[in-house]
Amino acid sequence: MSLPFAPALASGLEEEIAAGPGITVPLQWLADATTARAAGVTWGVPWPQGKYKRNTPFTLHTQEGEQVAVQSWPLAFWPDGSLKWSAHAAYLDPTRTQHLSLRQGKATGKTAQLRVAEAASSVTVDTGVMQCEINRQGATLVAAIRRNGKASATNGRLVLLTQDSVDSAEEGVVRTQEFAGEISRLTVEQAGPVRAVVKLEGQHRENNGTRTWLPFVVRLYFYAGSEAVRVMHTFTYDGDEARDFIKGVGVRFSVPLQAPIHDRHVRFVGENRGVFGEAVRGLTGLRRDPGDAITKAQVAGNATPAVQDFPAPVARNLQLIPAFGDYTLLQPSADSFTIRKRTRKGFTWLTSATGKRASGLAYVGSPGGGVAFGIRNFWQSHPAQLDIRNAATDQAEATMWLWAPEAPPMDLRFYHDGLGQDTFAKQREGLDITYEDYEPGFGTPKGVARTSELMLWALPATPAAPELVALAQTLQTPPVLACTPAYLQARAIFGGNWSVPDAASPAKVEIEKQLGQYFDFYKKEVDQRSWYGFWNYGDVMHSYDESRHVWKYDIGGFAWDNSELSTDMWLWYYFLSTGRADVFRMAEAMTRHTGEVDVHHLGPFAPLGSRHNVLHWGDSAKQLRISTAANRRFYYYLTADERVGELLREQVPAAKALLSIQPGRKLPQDDPRKSGVTPTEAYCSFGTDWGAIAAAWLTEWERTGNPEIKQKLLNSMRTIAAQPHGFFTGSALLDVETGKFRISTDTKPYAQHLNAVFGLPEVCAELVTLVDMPEFERAWLAYCELYNAPEAEQAARLGESLGKLNLRQGHSRLTAFAAKRKGDKRLAQRAWEEFYHASGGFTTHPKVRVLRGPEVLTPIDEAPGISTNAVAQWGLAAIQCLALVGEDIPAK
Repeated sequence: MSLPFAPALASGLEEEIAAGPGITVPLQWLADATTARAAGVTWGVPWPQGKYKRNTPFTLHTQEGEQVAVQSWPLAFWPDGSLKWSAHAAYLDPTRTQHLSLRQGKATGKTAQLRVAEAASSVTVDTGVMQCEINRQGATLVAAIRRNGKASATNGRLVLLTQDSVDSAEEGVVRTQEFAGEISRLTVEQAGPVRAVVKLEGQHRENNGTRTWLPFVVRLYFYAGSEAVRVMHTFTYDGDEARDFIKGVGVRFSVPLQAPIHDRHVRFVGENRGVFGEAVRGLTGLRRDPGDAITKAQVAGNATPAVQDFPAPVARNLQLIPAFGDYTLLQPSADSFTIRKRTRKGFTWLTSATGKRASGLAYVGSPGGGVAFGIRNFWQSHPAQLDIRNAATDQAEATMWLWAPEAPPMDLRFYHDGLGQDTFAKQREGLDITYEDYEPGFGTPKGVARTSELMLWALPATPAAPELVALAQTLQTPPVLACTPAYLQARAIFGGNWSVPDAASPAKVEIEKQLGQYFDFYKKEVDQRSWYGFWNYGDVMHSYDESRHVWKYDIGGFAWDNSELSTDMWLWYYFLSTGRADVFRMAEAMTRHTGEVDVHHLGPFAPLGSRHNVLHWGDSAKQLRISTAANRRFYYYLTADERVGELLREQVPAAKALLSIQPGRKLPQDDPRKSGVTPTEAYCSFGTDWGAIAAAWLTEWERTGNPEIKQKLLNSMRTIAAQPHGFFTGSALLDVETGKFRISTDTKPYAQHLNAVFGLPEVCAELVTLVDMPEFERAWLAYCELYNAPEAEQAARLGESLGKLNLRQGHSRLTAFAAKRKGDKRLAQRAWEEFYHASGGFTTHPKVRVLRGPEVLTPIDEAPGISTNAVAQWGLAAIQCLALVGEDIPAK
């Protein structure tokens, strides 16, 4: 288990803020970053309202007081225009900068020297160590990467292979096509002095053809003093899943080689710090021994003596030693990899090595320099492949395959033929039996996306094995710098409804222990159930089948979770509370997945997400509650990630999708409130729909200060509060242009158990403290107080009771919120009673048992009664009740 941050006292931080004009922010590395080498790091920092202006300068300091070059920029603002979140970037070695702090001030002394030069046809980024020339147009994205005036890599480009069928035995001849990425737009998003970001957009064009498809966004990241380029690669699927089968997609570049063939080296990093290393033309193991000096130099990756100093029998017959110019590392599954080599195309492959989980890093070059390159989450996102070709020539070729061409083609077709569900009535019956919302044409992958992270290093020489291992560790677990949990708690970020663990209370410790056990269970489930793969990594399953001892991977709406009931939020709040590195990594992977794969980014369903299903995009219920910005805000503000920032902005106009797509299609359709009076009115629930809309508008408002977005958000809040029963009116017609809800004429109070389990409580917790609107707070507190209230109390306040409601345990956090805001001890006690004993969750926790064959295929840990819905809601309720009414927790 990864170690957490070393905590600081939140009370001490508050005293410091109150006592002095400036704030010193303690920063620490995630525990798993301590073995990394120097790398570029970007992180976010929250600030109290009114403390700092938009462009306040900041300085970064080591524990010894030395200043480190840092670049800062604003991420979000308070309503008064002061700084709410700032982003910072630096080039740091975690092993040499264990404790860092950030404070207000102007930098003194030497500054970073990263430079960006823009020309008509290209942009050149100079980190001080290497120079990268990036084209504005054409199929070559990166013209050259140079170090010390020498080209380390050239002709960087995107490659795509497709075929028109995967059923070759039945269909006959399979047609394959090759495409190349073609730039349509270049944007310099940042230009130093510490960090530069260049964004490239375009589509893949058929070689020798006219068809273009599969739009891409590639971002290149540079840091002053760095020899590395970080690459964020995103594509969006816009093909026909019945004929556009992707055979391979990746990034390729050329590597100039000038050294003698026996001084050219190939390296792959496997697992457990293992390194595969060979020369293109090996000099070891020959019948004629060249001697220790030569063989040791070659094995180490150093230059061998001049050929004339070789023993004569070796020197005169070098050309008779085969040169292996082609190498491939293939990771077809999560648990196996193979390294193969051949002399060149047209000749057979030799198996060189095998293993389980490769680190996804390779190197090709010589003692005079070369390139290390790799794919993050290599084995987790299988099938992946690294190719080195033509290393025996003066121009080698290296390809990072995000989808391995040697694996079966990507098959995104739906998994059944519709089962005769050609009427609404039959579709309702299908939902009833398999929990799958099905309608022809809705289960399409059109518009889903995938983002991958790659790295490339321009190295001055063939690295020694320990350095290669360090590069691989940096690739797979990039160092993460962040504020301590105590500082973040002092800032009350993301609603302030979480807290750091309190070891002084046995009752709290018991809950914290159970929180840890649930996370540890799911972390282990990811591995033992192999929740890996290009389209799956980052997600977890929804429901468990105790009869088969498997998760319901093949049953309609019970399979992939797709953020159902705020699994993402549970992980992020748990990370904020603990600072655990392993929690961050799992939450990060989930954010990448659910924001890309589970959401349609183009096409008729954009920008909505898909409800849980056997296929991530398969369910016909396209919903704001899945694509919600509420799930993405954490990662964006903690890391300033540009791609996630795009996903947040994508959701700003999402309310307009409700004009044409009904999120609850298989629910009764006879509600008269669903008929808009004007063309801009859409039926919108105050829970699952508006909660997502509010999260998007809130985020855009605080990121930009946009007055129109602000007004739409305030209009929506005010008109919810004006409804006959506030949030208990349930839904109304929303004017998507103004943000105003039509006041409902329905006076019957209404509550739906899903309304407040997709981020609504967390968004409202921020809004009531951010916006001075007493009527909205009253409406929200009434909902929080009355959802779990006794029926008599509901009837007295609302005119009638709300009937039997579900997920009452998860809603204990709403009761806790009302108790905190109102200072009501009675409500606080009721919140704990609901948390420990209410229905719709866990009153006792599933016990893990071990199963072995022949009962199961392989030994597994199983937790009968487990449910991701219940765990996520229990986790959120536990975290928030501890934070809001922790002082009133009953002794156990």
